[in-house]
Amino acid sequence: MVTNKQVVTDKHRDLAGKLNDIKLYIDGEFVNAEENGTFENISPFTNEKINNIASGQSADIDKAVKAAKKAFKGEWGQMKQAERLNYIYKIGDLIEEHTDEIAFLESLDTGLPINQTKKQVSRSASNFRYYADTVKSQLYGEAYQVDDEFINYSIRSAVGVAGLITPWNAPFMLETWKIAPALATGNTVILKPAEWSPLTANRMAEIIDQAGLPDGVFNIVHGFGETAGDALVKHPVVQLISFTGETTTGSTIMKNGADTLKRFSMELGGKSPIIVFEDADLDRALDAATWGIFSFNGERCTANSRLYLHEDIADQFIEKLKERVANIKVGDPLDEETQVGPLIHTTHYNNVKNYLEIAAEEGCEVISGYIPEDLNRGNYVAPTILMNATNEMRVVQEEIFGPVIAVMTFRDEEEVVEKANDVRYGLAGYVWTNDIKRGHRVAQAIESGMLWVNSQNVRDLRTPFGGSKHSGIGREGGYYAFEFYTETKIIHVSINDHHIPQLGK
Repeated sequence: MVTNKQVVTDKHRDLAGKLNDIKLYIDGEFVNAEENGTFENISPFTNEKINNIASGQSADIDKAVKAAKKAFKGEWGQMKQAERLNYIYKIGDLIEEHTDEIAFLESLDTGLPINQTKKQVSRSASNFRYYADTVKSQLYGEAYQVDDEFINYSIRSAVGVAGLITPWNAPFMLETWKIAPALATGNTVILKPAEWSPLTANRMAEIIDQAGLPDGVFNIVHGFGETAGDALVKHPVVQLISFTGETTTGSTIMKNGADTLKRFSMELGGKSPIIVFEDADLDRALDAATWGIFSFNGERCTANSRLYLHEDIADQFIEKLKERVANIKVGDPLDEETQVGPLIHTTHYNNVKNYLEIAAEEGCEVISGYIPEDLNRGNYVAPTILMNATNEMRVVQEEIFGPVIAVMTFRDEEEVVEKANDVRYGLAGYVWTNDIKRGHRVAQAIESGMLWVNSQNVRDLRTPFGGSKHSGIGREGGYYAFEFYTETKIIHVSINDHHIPQLGK
């Protein structure tokens, strides 16, 4: 008898090598790279080739920049706001129409469980609608009256050509976080997606093409960071770079873009703490802790990878955590029942596995869940708990970016705040306590850009998203994105004959 699981698995493996090859999207056309170079896109589930991807170089970036500049100076830049926003709404509608297809491609390409990618794609459609709404309601200037002599007012306008460099974890959703505000505010865009996850970026180009945006408004140049990405960052016409990715790469990007005085938005790495006090709702904290590290296959920047438990409740919490890890369903990402799928690439898989070896060498007890034998072709790392961890260990200080949580204990508030802050990262943090005063105190004391109290990582598009320390520079989300994607101009208007000094008279 053929089981449903086997049908899903066979379908997944049968797709390897059968999808169309992917081209660049420049000036309203799908084109080969100028040098006709390609690279292979590999399935994280089978490690077989899915398809070939056009590999952009500096010539392709230059071609895309010229198209984007022409569109910005021409039809798109001169378009009325209402007409421009109609395009943004249409993109959101088209994404929603194709949710299941996009979610399928995302799971196929990244290994993320399809029950999670469906939710991500739905949120992606909302991102476009939200920014269209927000531009209408909140993209405004201010007026300053100076007695009866002046009225000074500010206006916001698009910056120009925006370079967007996006990561491979939840790529479609994270791309929309950047594309939506960039286009809605009137910029033109060149997207350089992560080379490990090109499928849904290409689908985005197809959707935008279907929406009928003027040629050159949106462009995609696939390729590697060292070539396509580097050329985009260094190009003198590109005026802003929004980057989400690893901290060292972010630092390199800022150095390479410094000569052309670009503005940067950087959402970088994280090693976020989750703190559970003795009076917390332990069942809900357990739900949040397991979801926060093991969803997205652990490949999320805001993952709560450091768990600090008050010593009075540590034993019972750890026991329940072990039960949860043992019961997490590891499987085919296209199976609706799968909770953890394969890591995106063998390079990343080997890196995460290396950290587990380091953990053992540093003295941790490494407790891992179960991986079925029929998944041995994929890049699977089982959900893992690191016991006996201490703050100075590499596995506590460094970002592993996989389904791995380090468990530590604390005695009091002062101690845990000190431990939580004792890393170079500062992206997110989570506090669980029923003492609301303590919840506020600890959240305010933790050195992170975003904190959640008695909550899992719930994203509110109206709020600023970003980190402190080595986790990033700047904020996007809500009207905070306007600070990055628009230029503010102040205009001073005299309404009376004010005094002007008369030199030389």
